[in-house]
Amino acid sequence: MPKKKPTGKKLTTTTNELQGRDRESLQKSFIYHMEYSLAKDEYSATKHDCLKSLALLARDRLTERWIETQQSYYHNDAKRIYYLSLEFLMGRTLGNTLINTDLYDETHRALRELGYDMEELREVEWDAGLGNGGLGRLAACFMDSMATMELPAYGYGIRYDYGIFFQQIIQGYQVETPDNWLRYGNSWEFERPEYLYPVKFYGRVNQYYDEKGRFRSDWVDTDEIMAMAYDTPIPGYRNNTVNTMRLWSAKSTRDFNLDYFNHGDYHLAVAEKDHSEIISKVLYPNDNVFEGKELRLKQEYFFVSATLQDIIRRYKKTDTGFDRFPEMVAIQLNDTHPAISIAELMRILVDEEGVEWDNAWDITVRTFGYTNHTILPEALEKWPVDLLERLLPRHIQIIYEINRRFIEVVKKQNPRDGERMRRLSIIEEGVEKRVRMANLAIVGSHSVNGVAALHTDILKKHVFHDFYELWPEKFNNKTNGITQRRWLKLCNPRLASLISGRIGEAWTTDLYELKKLIPLAGDAAFQEEWRAVKSENKKLLAAYIWRLDKIRVNVDSLFDCHVKRMHEYKRQLLNILHVITLYNRITAGPQVSVVPRTVIFAGKAAPGYQMAKLIIKLINSVADVVNADPRVGEALKVVFIRNYCVSNAEKIIPAADLSEQISTAGTEASGTGNMKFALNGALTIGTLDGANIEIKEEVGDDNIFIFGLTADEVAKMKSSGYNPRHFYDSNLELRQAIDMIGSEFFSKENPGLFRPIVDSLLSQGDQYMLCADYVSYITSQERVSRMFENRDAWSRMSILNVAGMGKFSTDRTIREYAEEIWGVKPVQVILQKQKSYRSNRDVRE
Repeated sequence: MPKKKPTGKKLTTTTNELQGRDRESLQKSFIYHMEYSLAKDEYSATKHDCLKSLALLARDRLTERWIETQQSYYHNDAKRIYYLSLEFLMGRTLGNTLINTDLYDETHRALRELGYDMEELREVEWDAGLGNGGLGRLAACFMDSMATMELPAYGYGIRYDYGIFFQQIIQGYQVETPDNWLRYGNSWEFERPEYLYPVKFYGRVNQYYDEKGRFRSDWVDTDEIMAMAYDTPIPGYRNNTVNTMRLWSAKSTRDFNLDYFNHGDYHLAVAEKDHSEIISKVLYPNDNVFEGKELRLKQEYFFVSATLQDIIRRYKKTDTGFDRFPEMVAIQLNDTHPAISIAELMRILVDEEGVEWDNAWDITVRTFGYTNHTILPEALEKWPVDLLERLLPRHIQIIYEINRRFIEVVKKQNPRDGERMRRLSIIEEGVEKRVRMANLAIVGSHSVNGVAALHTDILKKHVFHDFYELWPEKFNNKTNGITQRRWLKLCNPRLASLISGRIGEAWTTDLYELKKLIPLAGDAAFQEEWRAVKSENKKLLAAYIWRLDKIRVNVDSLFDCHVKRMHEYKRQLLNILHVITLYNRITAGPQVSVVPRTVIFAGKAAPGYQMAKLIIKLINSVADVVNADPRVGEALKVVFIRNYCVSNAEKIIPAADLSEQISTAGTEASGTGNMKFALNGALTIGTLDGANIEIKEEVGDDNIFIFGLTADEVAKMKSSGYNPRHFYDSNLELRQAIDMIGSEFFSKENPGLFRPIVDSLLSQGDQYMLCADYVSYITSQERVSRMFENRDAWSRMSILNVAGMGKFSTDRTIREYAEEIWGVKPVQVILQKQKSYRSNRDVRE
């Protein structure tokens, strides 16, 4: 990638220039890293080398603030937040870092003068896809907001060697290939071999009375795996705070068995190392159906054990006893995946630190908070007791004791209600005893929160109703959000610039400032500028679709986007039924007038989720028929964008006109895609599910397209005997669409291919009520088309949607967590330009 080095640029670079923010310092820093960090010049450097130099340039400008941030937390004796998440869907780091450090524009200009296109280099960066979807992306947004709000926070998870799989579409089918995101290294992380912790598995428990007559439990004869820390700096927006995301990588205690090697068995010589390190090898795919796999439990305990050892190490720098532990430590469990940490903290306190049980339990409950992310019973983790007895023998003893003491409390309230005790018990009785991890999380935490008002209401009334009756004070709602820095300022710079030009930039840290757009919603000139931005974004997406799949789409058509994880409850199938209905109307005769529409799908199905994968095949097969039919022309196009990820979302969302949020009411916990689309000016078509309800409240009933049954109506219809065939028989268009799927119309090469989809709708109960909601959905889509034809009305609605998004920033969400659950206050980081070298180096972290 040869570029001409600018004349007069020195290769010798001072420390001040490595930290400098002016154009010349940025250029010198880029060149310095190219030559001295990578040993390349303008002739030998690849695009990846240029990206690394650019990343190192940005990283240099974080390190001083990163170190000073940690010092500030110690000097202020600050209570810290520890956010435990098995997933962090970070996406690309470069753009977000440059935005938050206010270096984006200057770096862009500096590189352009050197002959490089920064946007081209940004496209080279591999997504850090260490998450399956919303849960992991929420964790990433939370990290951004906690740093922006100057909260002392750490994110803990696993450094998977392979992230969420890379999705290829071959002959319409999803084909999974490994996501080797570390192939070119990761310039953002810092390896920390000094933070290496042993994690135990298997073994047995030796119980005895010590010389003082105390009952003791020693976990012995264990297998050990080492957890090594890798740190990534997380900068706040235009402040000095740089927090830490610490991810653990599994390392064997023995890299190489020389005895096997000397006897010629080279495979066994490294087998132990390979077996140990598989724990952090691959991200576990999520299909919302819990399966008790040993590797998954190992991953959960691996990162929990290392994290708690690290938290306690840090705590003990300033405290010897544990009385202040809940005043200095707040641990938030991002769903049940880290819930084993409750038993682990009890093990450490009781077995290793000698804390008496009741005191240890009080410390534990006051330390933990639990966020629930699902209301689907099949998705709640339940680990087989025999697996825990074998893998974590001491922990199952602790869980039994926690449950025994808990059930005693329940008995005192109502000693005759055995059924209630059975429901509340952490141990699920049956043919195979299981540990209900959600129950453990509730019992062991002082706070239990849902992530949208409806979701929390369902938790209280249905999923955890018995617990709510027992401890109503524990339950609260924290509606999810998104970070506007990534999901507007970074991904949609044209719209961000237009907004800032009219109302200023305060919205970047206070999203409620967007309400100042309301008076502009009817301004004809502003509407024209608004439409011009959307048009440019649609052209960019259209060009991307052409490069990817050689499909030409009409940029003046309505861009109807349904992008999210593939699952039956998210009802991509209902959308396809609408597409087929439109196709049938268009091909019925030239007299039919339709608003041109491009329907864009994207999303991954879990590798073992056959129905979701079959729906992907159906979408692509329908696309093949629709896009090739000359009678359709530009009136309708169907596109499936492969390998949906954060960086793809950043291309799709700014271009969307319509956002599909059509899950069956009562199934989606919150959703954050709905917020991202609305923040970028897309109108929502959706059910009264998850955060859609709160979006409707904020933007107004007239600025959203709501359809379908409510959660209560769904429950009532199911309880009274839902019959999908009634809807199939009574609606000609629905019957025609389903019959076409069941016939060979979309699968001439394989008749009957899609029969399982038809059976799921007509013979197997239509679990997610597609047939019941079909007419309402089609009617709402007709309203969408009519409104889209009225450009001024559509633009006004779009502007009002953006103006109403103030509530849906993770800044607001995190403020509520900090004030109402964690009891954590901001710590302002003040840089000291002249400071002496600290002799106590360990206190820096």
